Amino acid sequence: MVGPRDKEGDDMLSDYSKYLGPALAAFIATIGAGAAQAQQSAGIPVASLPISASGEARAPYAWSDLCRRNPVECRVSTTEADRVEMTGKLWKTIIAINGKINREIEAVTDEDHWGVVDRWDLPEDGKGDCEDFALLKRKRLAEAGVPRRAMLMTVVIDEENAGHAVLMIRTDRGDYILDNKRNAVLPWNQTGYVYVKRESQFQTGWTSLGGAQTPTVASVR
Repeated sequence: MVGPRDKEGDDMLSDYSKYLGPALAAFIATIGAGAAQAQQSAGIPVASLPISASGEARAPYAWSDLCRRNPVECRVSTTEADRVEMTGKLWKTIIAINGKINREIEAVTDEDHWGVVDRWDLPEDGKGDCEDFALLKRKRLAEAGVPRRAMLMTVVIDEENAGHAVLMIRTDRGDYILDNKRNAVLPWNQTGYVYVKRESQFQTGWTSLGGAQTPTVASVR
């Protein structure tokens, strides 16, 4: 969970929550299963426009705490590619890792897990919140050869008007979202989320996404 001490995220929630609500949540809940399996056999996705960034943003406080405990999770190497070429092999790897970790990790709140409102960490005990899923997906994909710089922790406002963390992969065919709420990997503009900010690709820090809205929800599972 993106905790309440993330003031910039709170401001975005206040500004944009009116655009999302129970109707969207109900719609998401009714989307059919099997999209991830269909994706995995569908070659590579259709290209889409990338999201636009718009200047620096305040880092989530729990991310800053993660950086102090595990600095390697926050380092940026500008010698790496900032986008990755989307191939059929990579697309299958992304879909497989997203689904595997969604099944592998038990979703628990930070309050239940750690006794705190918000903590970001790799889910080494098999339990975690949304950001912990995303961190593990990035680790596994990096081990598979995807450049770390092209994979960015991202804060959004979800269908329940709550702060939520996902992993964004930047590719030559657009920006794709790995989410613990769905096994399908979608272009950022088909998730139904409001985009608040993401990690910077140029320095250790965050960049604003300006509250970009994505009214279309393509699939959930």
